[in-house]
Amino acid sequence: MTARTKYEHLEEILAGHGPMLVAFSGGVDSTLLATAAHEVLGGKTRCVLLDSPVVPRAAVAQAKAIAADLKLALDIIPVPLLERAEFCRNPKDRCYFCKKISTVYLKKRAADLGLSCIADGINVSDTAEHRPGLRASTEEGIVHPFIEAGITKQDIREIAREQGLPVWQKPSDACLGSRIPYGDEITPQKLHMIENAEVYLARLGIGQLRVRLHNNIARIEVHKEDMRSILEQQSAVARHLKSLGFAYVTLDLDGYRSGSMDEVLR
Repeated sequence: MTARTKYEHLEEILAGHGPMLVAFSGGVDSTLLATAAHEVLGGKTRCVLLDSPVVPRAAVAQAKAIAADLKLALDIIPVPLLERAEFCRNPKDRCYFCKKISTVYLKKRAADLGLSCIADGINVSDTAEHRPGLRASTEEGIVHPFIEAGITKQDIREIAREQGLPVWQKPSDACLGSRIPYGDEITPQKLHMIENAEVYLARLGIGQLRVRLHNNIARIEVHKEDMRSILEQQSAVARHLKSLGFAYVTLDLDGYRSGSMDEVLR
């Protein structure tokens, strides 16, 4: 089945679900889902971005700009995740608790708007990864239209490109909490250090990147073609990250890979 055929199936699925609230982040997955829902359901759909301390400020600004550009109705709702001990303890199923907490806010907004369905951009490729949040959202009744349509991450990028969505090549992102090893407490100070370090590296022209925090060590992940750029500026990079509170600055020779903190679980 081609990506185009899958997309046509997706439209049928969205029509079947009816009035819909879309969990929106501004990434390629949720943006494609939101535009498809808007095309199929018209005014009977709305996007919600759940804003919390683990969401980078740049991501919030980008999501607002993308929604405005695509004329998507967007609400931004604060979620006080760091007030919840079960999340801050950072267990290996941290994402399960995050989704359970966040769903409360999605359900309230959906009820206020009279929308009968809540959907997210989880796709078939995500099911092969450590995704306890997927289990939690399914338990809470959130639907996953991409999974229902058999759509993979590659399909999403292909469809988004064909439709001219500006985010089709946007690097994958994840919450700042994913930069902290399981079992290490998530604190505002740690999130602040990580976010500022990633903002700095992005300004150097690095695309896909992560700064993982191991005690007081920064482990930088970038694609291998970007390693030269980091090494050419190593003194400035080390100096700046140390000014943020890191004692040591390292470059991961395995390069960027999604979910590298999950490698210890295998």
